Amino acid sequence: MGRSTPRCGAASALAVAAFVAVAVLGAGCAPKKPPSPGAPPLGKPPPLGTQKPYQINGVWYYPIPSAEGFREEGYASWYGRDFHGRATACGEPFDMYAMTAAHKILPIGTHVKVTDKRTGRSIIVRINDRGPFVAGRIIDLSYEAARALGIHNDGLAPVIVEAVRVTTPVMVAGSAPSWQVDPVRPYRQGPFVVQVGSFQNADNAQRLKKEMDKRYGSAAVRTAWINGTAFYRVQLGLFPDLDRAMQSMETLQRNGYRDAFVIALEGQ
Repeated sequence: MGRSTPRCGAASALAVAAFVAVAVLGAGCAPKKPPSPGAPPLGKPPPLGTQKPYQINGVWYYPIPSAEGFREEGYASWYGRDFHGRATACGEPFDMYAMTAAHKILPIGTHVKVTDKRTGRSIIVRINDRGPFVAGRIIDLSYEAARALGIHNDGLAPVIVEAVRVTTPVMVAGSAPSWQVDPVRPYRQGPFVVQVGSFQNADNAQRLKKEMDKRYGSAAVRTAWINGTAFYRVQLGLFPDLDRAMQSMETLQRNGYRDAFVIALEGQ
């Protein structure tokens, strides 16, 4: 039986809990195709909120700033008809016949290679949603992706998930194409900082910076321009890898800065 898992169906990551549900789908044969919800607008970036930390059932999830070098093993599940046409975490409608998937922390828009460990068969899908929020499951495939991988008649399947930038199909006579993944820089390589605040008022940013300087030694205010508006971001540290940055973030959150989160410095 194909089995869907708790979904994140809001454009904002913080509003996602309202759409968490569990549904069981029979998948012995391909279901009758419902109307397509339509393609997302071309060139429209995902909402900024899709990369912010979010909470589901009391658990916090922290989307990573870069998918480069990402690889993990675990179980894949899939979802389909019951969610067809609903909003995904990035705002576009879910299409059960598109090659997409949900992941808890990979950046929205990431392409990943998913390989069935039992058969060696692999597919390429785009991450456009959040989930699955069930222990042991690392990715939730659309019905079409599950069908292409050959696991649509299964509830779960052991898989390897690898983020890809450029891939090359490898054709072997008598078998489905596999994919050669070009090597990329490990995503845990920095530099990273921990952001504790973002202000449109520069004086407010400087006040928080002074507070950070007194408590933690040093902080920086970096300016970012978004749609012509300046935002003054107060950031702490300069970490060479993601693990150290995450440790600092957790310390700050325990000390009262609950909105602290890790970001990768651009242009570094």
